[in-house]
Amino acid sequence: MSVSLQFADMSLSAPLAKAIAKMGFTNPTAIQEKAIPIISKGTDTISLAETGSGKTAAYLIPLISHLLENKEKHALILAPTRELATQIGSVIKEFTLFAPEINFAIIIGGAPMFKQIKQLERKPRIIVATPGRLVDHMRRGSANFKQLSHLILDEADRMFDMGFAPQVNEVVRRIPVQRQTLLFSATFPKEIRELAGRVLRNPVEIEISKTQLPPKVISQRMIAVGAANKNDRTLDLINAATGSVIVFTRTKRRTDRLARYLEEYGVKVTRIHGDRSQGQRNKSIDGFKSGLYRVMVATDIAARGLDISDISDVINYDLPMTTEDYVHRIGRTGRAGQNGQALTLVAPEEVHDWTQIARKMGLPLPENASKSKSRPNGHIHQHAHRRTDRRDNQRNNPRNDQRKWR
Repeated sequence: MSVSLQFADMSLSAPLAKAIAKMGFTNPTAIQEKAIPIISKGTDTISLAETGSGKTAAYLIPLISHLLENKEKHALILAPTRELATQIGSVIKEFTLFAPEINFAIIIGGAPMFKQIKQLERKPRIIVATPGRLVDHMRRGSANFKQLSHLILDEADRMFDMGFAPQVNEVVRRIPVQRQTLLFSATFPKEIRELAGRVLRNPVEIEISKTQLPPKVISQRMIAVGAANKNDRTLDLINAATGSVIVFTRTKRRTDRLARYLEEYGVKVTRIHGDRSQGQRNKSIDGFKSGLYRVMVATDIAARGLDISDISDVINYDLPMTTEDYVHRIGRTGRAGQNGQALTLVAPEEVHDWTQIARKMGLPLPENASKSKSRPNGHIHQHAHRRTDRRDNQRNNPRNDQRKWR
């Protein structure tokens, strides 16, 4: 019988080992156990792991250990969203608690350029950045990567989904060729394989199967609802929840509308979407983490990079665009070994789209869904959503929900 590897068994520098012990980490997750020894050898890697697998620590632990031993080296971490970049920064802060010489900077859009320039002038050992803003700094000469030894591409598939391929390619062209490159992704489509072929050297591929990840602790349920009754049903589900709740909507406008509706009924709610400033988004996340707000209504920008352990429920007010987005949404609950609940509101006109997700997730199919077929590339059609936009604030008798589903 094999004995699981522990962090204490790894050859980590004393400040890092002390920080890990203070954080209460003993046993690495599956991705950490596989990736850390390989990354520590200086090997390029492609790591395929879903949200909630512990991938951030999988690359930060060997990275920080290397930087502590090589005082002149620097690292760059690219992330698709501001929220994920900020979350990575929080983890770096914890890991370097006893290593103040490892300073870092977070370079993201929506934040003042002049403050970021000041941060970059201090020559941070680690830069965590979103691609667009980093390219801005590179073009103006405020970001210098002559001493770069590591490039980490976190959630590479998400970066490409969001249209950052040109910026990622420009970053790669502007940094030293001699480096260790680590690519982390939940999926491995053709464009990511092509990227890996260009920027990695003889990489080792590490894949963690979904059966090793924590979704088993997440209860998933579809709730049949009339399109005009989603607000009412969402309020009922929030009132029944035992902890904090994230509600995912499809658009910025629907996020604002639903948040106002919940506020009218006394719910302590905050909201996040792309039109809010970085300061507003940070304030919302901090308030949600501290318990000032019990509910967060958000678009998919909060589906990755938000690590809060006591979220009891995720509510999909609108269906996500892809099955992968669904997985990342529900991954906000059931974290740190806790149980969680994912509830998806499905109107009659959305049954086709939900069937596609349910099939891929191995969930029970709605009645009369046996003839429903998947669409190419896992994307969900949106014609039904345009019809519901005009009605999502109407409040009809809840009995209409079941009548419409018969």
